[in-house]
Amino acid sequence: MTDEATNPPMPTPPAAPADNAQTVQSFLFALADEDFDTMESLAAPDLLWQNVGLPSIRGRNRAMKMLRSMQGRTGFGVKFHRIAEDGDTVLTERTDALIFGPLRLQFWVCGSFELRDGQITLWRDHFDYFEFMVKAPLRALAGLVIPSLRSTL
Repeated sequence: MTDEATNPPMPTPPAAPADNAQTVQSFLFALADEDFDTMESLAAPDLLWQNVGLPSIRGRNRAMKMLRSMQGRTGFGVKFHRIAEDGDTVLTERTDALIFGPLRLQFWVCGSFELRDGQITLWRDHFDYFEFMVKAPLRALAGLVIPSLRSTL
């Protein structure tokens, strides 16, 4: 027996696919930085953006138009707690912050992202509306009155 027969050569591994989790992080960090060109490059033309319970936004152009309309008026922050990738699907657990001047609303978000060819085709976020509509504003108002209570990511 030859050495090749007992130890066949290892096949060349395929090129590593794009890191979809990194793409999702880059997308949301670009939103925080108001880097809309980067966001647009990471979103597929047929992007579907869903905040569960609210109307969906279909198409990259419509989503970008809405996000750009908030530029300079509303800030955004994000802190990732967990991120998991399985093929073209990325799941996130994170804290998002919407910032309106001195008022900072922070709330827990679970996100589902689907990607194709390195671009996001689905951005679906789930969050607790009671937390978003009641608890986060109350915490934000308390932070305005008592600075030590201000939320930070």
